[in-house]
Amino acid sequence: MPAIDQISEALVRENITRAVSNVFKTMLGRPASLHRSGGSAGTEPLPRVVTPQVVGTVGFVGEASGLIYLYLDENFAKQCTGHVLGMSEYEMRSAGEDVVNDAIGEMTNMVAGSFKSALCDAGYPCKLAIPSILRGHNFCIERLSSALRHVYHFECGEHSVIADLIVKSCD
Repeated sequence: MPAIDQISEALVRENITRAVSNVFKTMLGRPASLHRSGGSAGTEPLPRVVTPQVVGTVGFVGEASGLIYLYLDENFAKQCTGHVLGMSEYEMRSAGEDVVNDAIGEMTNMVAGSFKSALCDAGYPCKLAIPSILRGHNFCIERLSSALRHVYHFECGEHSVIADLIVKSCD
C-alpha cells in the first residue's frame, strides 16, 4: 500500500497520457498527443462544453476511486466510430446515435482499463464500472470537494480530446 494519501499528479498524467495515446493509435491509427494539462488541486478550469459533445465516462472504485470522462466533439465522435467499425457515413446515419454511443463508450472503457491497470500496479487496486455516455452542449461537470480533478487536453490531428479525471485515494 502506498505511503502517500493522494495519488500524485505525475502518476495520473503519465498514465492517462499513455492510455489515451495507445487507444487512439490502436483504434484509429492516429496519435493523440498531450497538448496541455490543468492543475490537480481544484484550481484548474472546469471544461465548459459549448459545442455538441459525446462524453464517455467510466468509474473506478477500490483503493483509488473516481471517474474518467473522455470528451469528443460530436463530429469527431462520429468519425472515430466510422473508422473503428468500418462504417460509411450513410451506414452511420442509418444506424443512429446508439452506434456512436457504443463505440465511444468502448474507447473510454479501454482508456479507463489501461489507467486502472497502472493504478493497480502503483498499489491502488480498483475495479471498473460500466461505461456510460453523456451527450449535449453548454454543460460542465463539477467534482466533489473531497476529490482532485486532473484535466488533460490532447490533440488528435485537427481534433481536440479532453480527458477529465476525478480521482480520490481511499483511506
